[in-house]
Amino acid sequence: MTVTSGPGLSDTALSEGAFTTLRRGIMLSPEFRAGLAGTLVLALISTAGRVVVPIAVQQTIDKGLGGPGGPDIGFIRSAVALCAVAVLVTAVCAYLMNVRLYRTSEGGLAALRTKAFRHVHDLSMLTQSGERRGALVSRVTGDVDQISQFMQSGGLMFIVSIGQLIVASVLMVVYSWQLALLVWAAFLPLAWALRHFQRILSAAYMGVREKMGDLLAAVSESVVGASVIRAYGSEERTGRRVDEAVDAHRDSQTRAQAMVALTFPVSELVAAVATAAVVIAGILLGVDGHVTAGELIAFLFLVTLFVSPMQAATEVFNQAQNAIAGWRRVLGVLDTVPDVADPGDDGETLPRGPIEVRFESVGFAYPGGPPVLHDVNVDIAPRSRVAVVGETGSGKTTFAKLLTRLMDPVSGRVLVDGVPLDRIRFSSLRERIVMVPQDGFLFDASLADNIRYGHPEASDDDLVLALTELGLADWLDGLPGGLETPVGQRGESLSAGERQLVALARAYIADPDLLVLDEATSAVDPATEVRIQRALDGVTRGRTAISIAHRLSTAEAADEVIVFDAGRVVQRGPHADLVARPGVYADLHASWRAQRSL
Repeated sequence: MTVTSGPGLSDTALSEGAFTTLRRGIMLSPEFRAGLAGTLVLALISTAGRVVVPIAVQQTIDKGLGGPGGPDIGFIRSAVALCAVAVLVTAVCAYLMNVRLYRTSEGGLAALRTKAFRHVHDLSMLTQSGERRGALVSRVTGDVDQISQFMQSGGLMFIVSIGQLIVASVLMVVYSWQLALLVWAAFLPLAWALRHFQRILSAAYMGVREKMGDLLAAVSESVVGASVIRAYGSEERTGRRVDEAVDAHRDSQTRAQAMVALTFPVSELVAAVATAAVVIAGILLGVDGHVTAGELIAFLFLVTLFVSPMQAATEVFNQAQNAIAGWRRVLGVLDTVPDVADPGDDGETLPRGPIEVRFESVGFAYPGGPPVLHDVNVDIAPRSRVAVVGETGSGKTTFAKLLTRLMDPVSGRVLVDGVPLDRIRFSSLRERIVMVPQDGFLFDASLADNIRYGHPEASDDDLVLALTELGLADWLDGLPGGLETPVGQRGESLSAGERQLVALARAYIADPDLLVLDEATSAVDPATEVRIQRALDGVTRGRTAISIAHRLSTAEAADEVIVFDAGRVVQRGPHADLVARPGVYADLHASWRAQRSL
C-alpha cells in the first residue's frame, strides 16, 4: 500500500476507483458484513413479493376472466388472497431488512469513526499540523455522516433495486424474450453513459467534501478566536472569510447537483421510450398470437418495476458519489502511517527511577524548512535540574518535543537510560516522561477532572494533597466550587496563570520520572511565579527536570543551564559560571534583568 512519505495525510485513496474505495471501506469495518446474508435473504423475499401482483393480474385476465368457461370467481378470489398475503409478507420482510441494515450500518460506521479518530491521535504533531483542525475533524465527522446516509438510504435502495432488476428481468424473459430485449436495448446506453459519468461526478463530490472541510475550519477558527476577533474589531473581515467559505461550498455543491440533475430527465426519457416501444411491439406480437392480453399487461407492470430502480439509480448515484468522496477522505487518514510510531509489543518497558538523557548528533528540520537543530550532543544526568535557554526560535521547544517524542529527529538519536526513544513503548514513555506545554490546555470539565487527567485513579484527597504540596491550597480555597469548579472550554473561566497552575498540578500528580516544563512560568505574574518556583523545588527533587526557560529566574535555580543559539548548543554549565563570562547567556541574563528593573 502506498502512503505519504512526508507529514501530510495520504492521497492514495484519491486515485482509487469507486468500487475499490467501497470495497476497502467496507472491509475496514467487519461490522458492515455482520448478518449480511440474512439481510440479503430478506431483501430477496421483499423484492420477489413485488412480482406477485403482475403475475396475479396476468393469471386473472387470462384464466380468471378469459377462460373457456367464462369468468372464474373462485380463481379470482384465490388470486386476490394470494396478492394480499404476498404484500403482507413483503412489508414484514422489508421492515426486518431495514432494521437489520440500520443496525449493521450504525455498528460499522461507529467502528469506522472510532478507528479514524484514534488514528488521528496516533499521527505525529507534524502530520496533524499539516491539516487545518476543522478539515481534520470533518474527515471524522461530516465525511462519515455522508457514508452513513448512503449506507442507510442509498445502500438499501441499491440492494432492493438490484434484486428488483434481476427478478423483473427474469419474468420479462419468461413472458416475452423479444420485449425483454427491447427494454434492455433502451436502457443499456444509459447504463454505459452513467458508468463514464461517474468519474466526472466523483471528482465533483470530492471537491464538495474538501470545501466542507474548509468551511468547518473557517467556522471553528472564528468561534475559538472570538475574543481576538472582537479585540481587533475584525468581525467584518472574519465574516467575509466565513462567507467566502460558505459560498465556495455552495458553488461546489450546486455544480455537483447540476450534474446529477442531468440524469433525471434522461432516465425519464429512456423510460418513456421503453414503455412506448413495449406497447407497440406487444400489440404486434399479440396480433400474431405470441403474447396474450394478460401477459402484455403484466409485462407493462414489470416494465414499471424495471424502470423504477433505473430511475432511483440516479439518486443512489448521487448519494454514492458523496459517500465515496467521504470514504476517500477517511481512508486518507487511515492510510497515513504515523511517522512517530509506537513499537508496541516489540518495544521496551523501562523500570521506574531517575532518568538519564542523551542527545547524540541530533539534527532536525521541519518539512520544507531549513534545519532548526544542528548536531546537538547533550548528556543530562539523573536527578539533575536543567534549564534550557535561548532567544525565540533558537530551538528550545523543538529540543523538548524531541525529548518527549512528539517528533523524531531527522538525524542522530535521543536515548533515555541508554535506550533509543523509538524503541520504548508509548505506555512506558508517557508514564515516565511528562511535558507541561506552553498553553496549559484544559478540558471543559471540573478542576478535579482536569488535574486527575494525569492520574485517573487519584481521589479528591490526593488532589487536595497535591495542591497543598504545590503551595496552592489558598488558591483552591478561594475558588467558588473548590475542586468542582468548572474551568470552561479551554479553561476560559480561569486566568492564563491559573491555567498554567492546573497544568502543573496535573503533571505533578502524574508522578513522572522526567518532568519537561516548556515555558512553565511564562504566563504567570511575579507573585505566582515565586510560588511556583518554590513548589517546583519539591516537585523536581529526586527527578530529572528540564525547564525550557523564558524567565531566567528558572535558570538561576537550576543545577545546569544549556544555552541554544540558532539551533546549536553554544554554552552549558551552572548559572554562576555562565553569567560571569561573556557569551550568549550573559547577554540574555543582562537583558532579562534590565527588563525586570523597568
